[in-house]
Amino acid sequence: MIINHPLLGPRDSAEFVYLGDASLIDRPDPETATAEDWHAYGYLRDNPAGELRELWFHEGGDRSWLVVTRNTLTHEITSVEMARDVARAQGRSK
Repeated sequence: MIINHPLLGPRDSAEFVYLGDASLIDRPDPETATAEDWHAYGYLRDNPAGELRELWFHEGGDRSWLVVTRNTLTHEITSVEMARDVARAQGRSK
């Protein structure tokens, strides 16, 4: 599978580590989160057949984090974004 890195161009997926659902970017606020919030964040995931936004880490390259939108049935990639840009758009500027 080829991942079209936004900065480096097409890269083999072997350079990356898959890290799961991209909803992990939306981490609970440590100041106000309950134990239930942390449980849901850490353990509860959907496992849809079809389009899913995923986190990938470019371990064999520039060590960037990406949000890859991929069809889990066909492995077709429709979008690749820098995770920092996605986090900033969601109001998380870390």
